[in-house]
Amino acid sequence: MITGSRRLLAAMAICLGVGSACTTGEPTPSSFPQADSLVAAWVAAERVPGAVLRIEREGRLLFEQAYGWARLYDFGTGQYEDAAGISRRADPVPMSAGTVFDLASVTKVMATTLAMMVLVDRGDVDLDAPVVRYLPDFTGEGRDEITTRHLLTHTSGLPQWVPTYYHASNAEEAYRYILTLPLEWPVGEGRHYSDLGFMLLGRLVEQVTGEPLHVFLAQEVYGPLGLDSTGFRSGTGGGTDADAAAPASGIAATSHGNPYERRMVHDPAFGYEIAGDPERWSEWRQRTLEGEVNDGNAHHAFRGVAGHAGLFSTAADLSVLLALLLDEGEHEGTRHLSAETVRLFLTPAGAGQALGWLLPSYAPSGSFGHTGFTGTFVLGVPSQRLSIVLLTNRQNVGVDAETRYPDIAPLQRGVAQAVSASLTN
Repeated sequence: MITGSRRLLAAMAICLGVGSACTTGEPTPSSFPQADSLVAAWVAAERVPGAVLRIEREGRLLFEQAYGWARLYDFGTGQYEDAAGISRRADPVPMSAGTVFDLASVTKVMATTLAMMVLVDRGDVDLDAPVVRYLPDFTGEGRDEITTRHLLTHTSGLPQWVPTYYHASNAEEAYRYILTLPLEWPVGEGRHYSDLGFMLLGRLVEQVTGEPLHVFLAQEVYGPLGLDSTGFRSGTGGGTDADAAAPASGIAATSHGNPYERRMVHDPAFGYEIAGDPERWSEWRQRTLEGEVNDGNAHHAFRGVAGHAGLFSTAADLSVLLALLLDEGEHEGTRHLSAETVRLFLTPAGAGQALGWLLPSYAPSGSFGHTGFTGTFVLGVPSQRLSIVLLTNRQNVGVDAETRYPDIAPLQRGVAQAVSASLTN
């Protein structure tokens, strides 16, 4: 999408470090030339507008670089369904190493799974107890068999995704609606990645602790670790106690409304079919999202705070959370989780899944990680005491003619493999 002078401008931003924070200490950026050049090439070709890559080993920063732009496109004057209805900014906002990102499904591990680890560590939650023990009205039609372990491993049989905002305007209404949905698979038979399962885990945390999810995490996880830029955001304007701090480096822009999700609702051939008339709800956002969660369920129904999506953070803060797990629950000499609980949650549970965490086959054995729909990626490699955080704002380029965003899985795999190989050779 970049041509002529625009391509030169993007290349200069990468080469000269516009909006970038380069490596601190040794080794230099040349220590990871493959990973560095791979991310730079994707940004120069505008396959993603911008990115932040951070690499740590044994708690020491090895590499940190920002690339490209935190906000390159804005919602234009075209039709909502028209992928060309966005305009390129005359003054794109540079990416910084401290830019805050909407983590999307990385929320599942960096928020909800961590909260569950705390509760299991304290003995407040039994992984093999039925969910109904903690949510007394979660019963009937097979739900009594579902345990918290089933929810964490995506084996509960719950639907994978539904637009709860068609039936709910707050978290309580969303939960009530979920209670009406039949299971789509037998409990425990097969892994079916489910946002709904993590919505329920978020509610379970709140029921057990008596605190909103964002408050519990701020008090018990992020605060004690000194993570000032990690938290949930309630949306645009006003601000609430759910809002994470936004540093001077700002927040990366994501999508222009929710065109992909809208097609999920309106086009049965796209993979999801909803009951009833898709036209009965029409509050689709028609603006460039910056500082409000991209996920429609998290935004419209849960008002920014949900167990499956809604967390915002920086590469530096996410590296601290990965280091906590790589160090088996310790951080800077203070124990926050028992080593036994950390090992329990990272133990393979089948189908490339641990408790909350994904176990990618392309990384060294024992590696754990997760991706987010907005273009985010975190990976821990215990055998190398290595953490990799790659954050992109892929949605800001808009959708293609098929209403799809750029597929960045090859970039994520390529960076992970390049970094790991560079430390092995």
